[in-house]
Amino acid sequence: MTDTETSFDKDRARAFTSRMLGILNDGALSLMMSVGHKAGLFDALDGSPAETSEQVAARAGLEERYVREWLHAMACGGIVDYNPDQETFQLPEEHSGLVTRRAGPLNLTVPMQHISLLGEVEDDLVNAFKHGGGIPYDKYPRFQALTAESSERRFRTGLVNQVVPLLNMDDALRSGITVADVGCGSGLASYLLGKEFPNSKFVGFDMSEDGIGHASEVAKDQENVSYEVADAASLGQDQRFDLVTTFDAIHDQAHPRQVLSEIFKMLTPGGTYLCVEPKASSRLEENIPDPMAPYMYTISAMHCMTVSL
Repeated sequence: MTDTETSFDKDRARAFTSRMLGILNDGALSLMMSVGHKAGLFDALDGSPAETSEQVAARAGLEERYVREWLHAMACGGIVDYNPDQETFQLPEEHSGLVTRRAGPLNLTVPMQHISLLGEVEDDLVNAFKHGGGIPYDKYPRFQALTAESSERRFRTGLVNQVVPLLNMDDALRSGITVADVGCGSGLASYLLGKEFPNSKFVGFDMSEDGIGHASEVAKDQENVSYEVADAASLGQDQRFDLVTTFDAIHDQAHPRQVLSEIFKMLTPGGTYLCVEPKASSRLEENIPDPMAPYMYTISAMHCMTVSL
């Protein structure tokens, strides 16, 4: 026997086979769970008794044949409970807090929507692997809407009640200061803060004309909130704002140091900068234990990194 044959670990090979099958099945389930979120199926199941596919479809207002196939996938994946005698399905209470809209920021079916979205640029990414460069932002027409949905869950539950108190600026915001949100996307943070602090003025900046157009339309009746199309690396807003915020925006920049320099210039003397970013490290070994690390590296490679390049 050769050294290769004697050192081959069959148990490790079997374990990896199981792992690969798990990845394949879970990848498929993530697509189906994304469908379930968009179609409102998890919300229809939330708190309901065990029901047949016909009853679930009627409750959700959907086509039974599709609902039946979806329920079968959920049962095989251990997402819903199945009673073969009665042919009924039920969403366990222990699962509902991670898959329904009432779960808010804990609803993991929202980020599962990224899987199908990123699949749309898979061939473009392979081309970038071969030839360098990156994928432009306009190749992701659905990304901003999904980001807005994710941000909305966090902002509506925690922005005013959890983030603002960390700044120790409640009195200043109520008295009236100027605030900028760089990389504002759909502009929800500025809109919510504008409603909470009517004496302060809020301006959102983003490079996306569609995003700024949507944000401006939503906030058209909010006189203390406005939005401007701008490149974060060349804002040119010297000493205009008492507070500048960025929410998950700096890691997307092609030139983050330049953006941070522009933000520094925006601040009035003694001004405050709030930077919110994903909890991650530049060191791989520090990220490996994170249960979300594979997902975050995939998002980085297929969106954040390539867009910045």
